[in-house]
Amino acid sequence: MLRLAVLASGVGSIFEAMVKSGLPVELLVTDRPCRALEVAEENGVTSALVDRRDFGFAPRTQWDRKGFTKTVMAQLKSHDIGLIAMSGFMTVFDPVIYTKYQDRILNTHPSLLPAFKGEGGKVMRDTLAAGVTETGCTVHISNAEIDDGRILTQQRVPVLPDDTPDTLWERIKAVERRLYPATIRKYSDELSKKNA
Repeated sequence: MLRLAVLASGVGSIFEAMVKSGLPVELLVTDRPCRALEVAEENGVTSALVDRRDFGFAPRTQWDRKGFTKTVMAQLKSHDIGLIAMSGFMTVFDPVIYTKYQDRILNTHPSLLPAFKGEGGKVMRDTLAAGVTETGCTVHISNAEIDDGRILTQQRVPVLPDDTPDTLWERIKAVERRLYPATIRKYSDELSKKNA
């Protein structure tokens, strides 16, 4: 399997599911202090905090996105990473990373893309407002366009009449915790065979 890095911004439940599934995660990188760093420590995974605030990040402002991206890339290079899995990572990179790691950055998204792109909380609200009877999760190759890129797999999740954004998101996360690690393993094996 390719050397795997996970990028996270939050509680790290999907990252934790990856580790528990036996995926050999070499590195966790976060863009802010968060529980995912504690999950890494508890499971003996090397971690790095590249705090986007150190690069001038603030909502709706110009900030050094390129410097942040290059610093994350330096962490990936120093650990000889061959595959990257974004797991609730909430910072948009400069496009340079997608050139360096073309077709090697995966993402999971809480909808059946191309429907309902965007940040997870907004996706849940939009899904319920649309009145659809099913949604799901998508694992895709990430590129410079948000929630774009070739879809690797999807799994449907019903939308129940009494769902709230939180209850729906939890059911989707339960699927992601199984689907994402399995997809990462399969995709890594495919890339390894292709480059052998």
